Amino acid sequence: MTSIRGSRNTSSDGRGEIAGEHTISIVVHLRPAEAERGEARHIEEAMRNYFAYRSKVLGWDLRDLFRTGRASLMIGLAVLAACIVLGKGASGLLGTGYLGRFFDEGLIILGWVANWRPVEIFLYDWWPVVRRRRLYRRLSLAQVTVVAEG
Repeated sequence: MTSIRGSRNTSSDGRGEIAGEHTISIVVHLRPAEAERGEARHIEEAMRNYFAYRSKVLGWDLRDLFRTGRASLMIGLAVLAACIVLGKGASGLLGTGYLGRFFDEGLIILGWVANWRPVEIFLYDWWPVVRRRRLYRRLSLAQVTVVAEG
């Protein structure tokens, strides 16, 4: 059994997260026979390495997310520009009546919808990844104690 100790903050949405300014200590509870084994001495190093690796993986994920966001933004802006030109061309051919307005405004909406995903990436999607990466970095620095119980 493992427990993580540290002070907890509760954010406005009710989720708890270990407070950033306090150190984290992880206590691993083992039966006496398991605590005496040689593998028990490597638990602290293993946990540090695991959380450091998870932090690194999230850094890679963040870099990939921003790369996807940049590519999506270029595509979205190109689609928006094409939709604006096509919409103006359609309204020029069809006139200023309902049909011309339908194609002009419909294509502009399509162009903005093409930018939905990049805007979502750059405004919202990266925050949870950064928050988890920060937590894993802190956990990689946590003090790990093995306690024999039973």
